[in-house]
Amino acid sequence: MSKIRSTEQRAQNTDRGSRTSQCQLPVIWCLSILLSVFFSLTAEAADVSLHGFVQGNYSVNTDTSNPDSGDFKWGEERFQIKLEASKGSARLFLKTNIFYDHINELDGVELKEGFVDFAAEKWDARIGRQIITWGLGDLIFINDIYPKDYEAFFSGRPLEYLKKGVDALKIGLYPAFASLELIVIPIFEPNNFPDPKRFHMFDPMPTVINRREVEPSVKIDNTEIALRAYRDVAGFDGSIYFYRGFHRQPSMLPDSMTMPVKITLFYPDLSVYGASLQGRALDGVLSLEAGYYDSRQDRDGKDPMIPNSQTKYLIGYQRQLWEDFTIGFQYFGEYMHDYSEYRKNLPSGFPGEKRLHDLIALRLTQFLKHQTLRLSFFSFYSPTEDDYLLNPEIKYNFSDYLWAAAGANIFGGGEEWNQFGQMDKNDNIYTQIRYEF
Repeated sequence: MSKIRSTEQRAQNTDRGSRTSQCQLPVIWCLSILLSVFFSLTAEAADVSLHGFVQGNYSVNTDTSNPDSGDFKWGEERFQIKLEASKGSARLFLKTNIFYDHINELDGVELKEGFVDFAAEKWDARIGRQIITWGLGDLIFINDIYPKDYEAFFSGRPLEYLKKGVDALKIGLYPAFASLELIVIPIFEPNNFPDPKRFHMFDPMPTVINRREVEPSVKIDNTEIALRAYRDVAGFDGSIYFYRGFHRQPSMLPDSMTMPVKITLFYPDLSVYGASLQGRALDGVLSLEAGYYDSRQDRDGKDPMIPNSQTKYLIGYQRQLWEDFTIGFQYFGEYMHDYSEYRKNLPSGFPGEKRLHDLIALRLTQFLKHQTLRLSFFSFYSPTEDDYLLNPEIKYNFSDYLWAAAGANIFGGGEEWNQFGQMDKNDNIYTQIRYEF
C-alpha cells in the first residue's frame, strides 16, 4: 500500500460540495447509456445472468472509543445485484449495492461498477464505471495508481471494497509485438481515507477547523491518461507503465505557516513511469516492480507541502510450502529525491519524512477441511519507522452460497505521526457474513 501521510489528515467539516456536483452527472450519464444498451440487448434475446448477495459487516473497537465516542468502526447490511447481458461482441455489466449504515443512520444506492464491453479481433474497449488493477503488489501499490478506499480496509470490510471504481474509457490493442492498454479518466476520483469521527489519526494542525478541499476541475487538461504495454520476456510476464494525472492523497496548504486559520486540501500534479516482471523462480513466483513518481508541481523539492519526487520498488516472492499452505513475502521501499531541499524548507515543529521509507509484508494462508476453512495472517512492518499492522482472519464456507469470516486489525509501534503508529488507538475486530445467489 502506498504510504498514507499523516500530514494529509482531513477535517470533519471538509468542503466536499464540488466533488458531489462532479460525481452525480457521470453516474446518471453512465446509467442512462448502460440501461439503453441493456434494453437493446434484451430485446434481441441476449444472454442474461443475474447474481448477487446479502451481507452483514460489523467492526467494533478493542482499544478505545472513536473520537465521536462511538464503539463501532463499521456496521452495515448490504444487498448487491450483479447483472450481465451479452449479445455477439457486446457485453453489459452492472454491479449495484443497496446498503444501510447503522453508524450514520443512512441508506443509499451505490453503483460499484457499470460498463459496456465491445470486442473485435485486434482490439477491445470498455466504457463506464470500472475497477482497474495494475502492478504486482499484494496490498502494496506502485503502478496501480487507481483510487483506493483505505477506510474500508482498516475497518474490516471484505478486501474487494479496497478498490474504488472510476468512470473511464479502457481500450485494449493487440499487435504482434506486445499488448497495449490505454486508460482515459475524465473525472478525478481521490482515495478515501479513514473518517476522523471514527478513527484516531495524527493531525499537525488540529486547531484549524476551517478546511476546504479542492479537486481537479473537469476539463480536457485535467484528463488522466495511463498506458500499459505488456508481453512475455524470456518466460516472465513483463510490463511497462505510464500515468499522467494527480496524487490521490491531498496535500495541505495553510494560509499561514505560523498562525494558520484556514487550510486548503488539494491534489498536486503527478506522473509515474514504471515497470514490472513476474515469473517462476526458486520453486515459487518472483515479482519485481518499480516506479518513478515525478512530482510535476515541485520538481526541485523546495515545497514541503507537496510530496517530493520518489522512486518506489518492490521485491515479492510467493511459494506453496506444503499442500494448501502458501507463504508470500514482500519488501517495499520508497526513496525521496531532493531530500536536502525538503529538510531545509520543512516548517519548524512539523514531523519530517525520512529519505528512505521501507515496508516488509508477510502473508500466510492455510486451507483446511477440503478448502472450506481458510486461516490467514497478513502483516506490515516498517524497519525504518518501527510501526506495524497485523491482520489475522478465519473464514468458513458453510455451503456454496453461505460463508462467514472474523478477523482483527491491530496497529502499533513507531511515533504518533507514522503510517501505522498514528492508528495505534484504532484496534478492532470484525465479522463478515454473506449469502450469495
